[in-house]
Amino acid sequence: MSAGPKVYDVLAQTVAQEEVKTCFALLGDANMKFATRLAEAGTRMIYVRHEHCAVAASLSYARKTGDVGFATVTCGPGLTQLMTILPAAVRASLPVVVFAGETPLKSAWYNQAIDQAPLVTATGAAYHSLHHPERMPAVLRDAFLQARLERRPVVVGIPFDLQNLAWEGASDLPVPSRQLIPVVSPIPPHEEDLARAAELVNKAKRVVVMAGLGAVEAGAGPACRALAKACDGLLATTLPARGLFHDDPFSLKVAGGYATNVARACFAEADLIVAVGVSLAHHNADGGKLWPNADVLQIDVAPRTTSQGRVAAQHHLRADARLGTEALTFAIERRPASWRSADLAERIISSLPDTREFPEEAGVHDPRDVVAALEAVLPADWEMVNSSGHCAYFAAHMPSRPQEKFMTIREFGAIGNGTSFAMGVAAARPESTVVLFDGDGSLLMHVQELETMQRHGMNILIVALNDGAYGSEIHKLRSEGLDDTGAVFGRTDFAAIARGFGLGGETISDLSALPDLVADFGKTGGTAVWDVPISDHVSSPGMARAYPPRAAAE
Repeated sequence: MSAGPKVYDVLAQTVAQEEVKTCFALLGDANMKFATRLAEAGTRMIYVRHEHCAVAASLSYARKTGDVGFATVTCGPGLTQLMTILPAAVRASLPVVVFAGETPLKSAWYNQAIDQAPLVTATGAAYHSLHHPERMPAVLRDAFLQARLERRPVVVGIPFDLQNLAWEGASDLPVPSRQLIPVVSPIPPHEEDLARAAELVNKAKRVVVMAGLGAVEAGAGPACRALAKACDGLLATTLPARGLFHDDPFSLKVAGGYATNVARACFAEADLIVAVGVSLAHHNADGGKLWPNADVLQIDVAPRTTSQGRVAAQHHLRADARLGTEALTFAIERRPASWRSADLAERIISSLPDTREFPEEAGVHDPRDVVAALEAVLPADWEMVNSSGHCAYFAAHMPSRPQEKFMTIREFGAIGNGTSFAMGVAAARPESTVVLFDGDGSLLMHVQELETMQRHGMNILIVALNDGAYGSEIHKLRSEGLDDTGAVFGRTDFAAIARGFGLGGETISDLSALPDLVADFGKTGGTAVWDVPISDHVSSPGMARAYPPRAAAE
């Protein structure tokens, strides 16, 4: 007679019933039996080399699929490794569930014991400690429901001695969370709010319609275009929504610290910004400097006045991003094109993001030239992942890339997440090729995940913009006239490292070789790292504004 199921069997069945297609995992005593059973239930398991990377990959997976990301880690040190990535998930409003073990209750002492709940809740994530076996399936199900409804990470901690108990509860699993989500329709605007918003637009002389991820999720792109055209306005996006209007002649592209010179000039003329599905972040407004003469009308289901230490919006239209924008377009007075001129369209399309000149340096490339060369040859259907750090500015300006092929998560300002985010996108879009643009400092933080990519057969091309340093720090230190030694490390040979992992590795000394390299990679697939030595003297425009080069400052 076979033994009955264990608690970990039922917990794995509960997660499988949630239709979790992919789990990012690093196994230990407190989660390995659960994870093994989950794999046997048909969930694709991606076994990473660091717990941080498991949860980080689940973030980009959630962003790309629109579903809940799922990861599992062990107790104690496995859990404490998550303290950097959980705040990013919270601030990016990403639904993620983490199955974390807890140390055994029966042990008087255990060397991995730590009070896990305060650590997790300090990040803004939710934590549930499950100590009653018969309640565990329902609470685990509820974690998925909470993540979906609150759009934030939920960590479930379960002592592994309780997981090993024989299951004595009900044979039926709880109803999956998908069946408990309230069925609600998009919120239309109230007629009085709509009338006030229409009056604002009618009185404004220069309007910029700016879309965020809320507009992307609501399918409000066409409505934003129609509104801008109706009021003789221009278009722009936040960085995460970059590419939503990539083919529109009157799109200023990215707003905020990454805005081009043309965009900054147009924003300076604006007297009204219509922010559609935008969280009104500090960087999006460049700290309030991007539109010094404009008020902000926010269209959102949860409007807010202040954001990240500043008054971010003066006017509000509470509504679904698409319905609110469509209604506003219908309510305003049409005006003939004036700002939207052929001359302005030509300026937008022909102007480079950054026209500053830097001396040529032997053996290294201008990062702007690298990105332009890749923009010309990378297939349009390849997925692009933009990491964080100083070099991220350059890769963000690839005008032909639509929003659905672009991904960035950087709400916590941490570098080192690029490899994980690329893995999450590759898992979400296994039929696609993923291109990760990362800096050398960021890539080295979790370079061990190259082995994960190789082992799982992921199609990821990593372009390492290698300045041999922490880019942001060297420019800041030099601007202050301080020694930059602590931020300069030398140019790591990433091509050799990649080959050591059994991957493709190239050092790009000649940009003219890129077309052939791209074509060859498109045929072979797999994972490869292209090490591109770049100048450490070319700063991004935003960096130069905040920290002028020393010679200019003096």
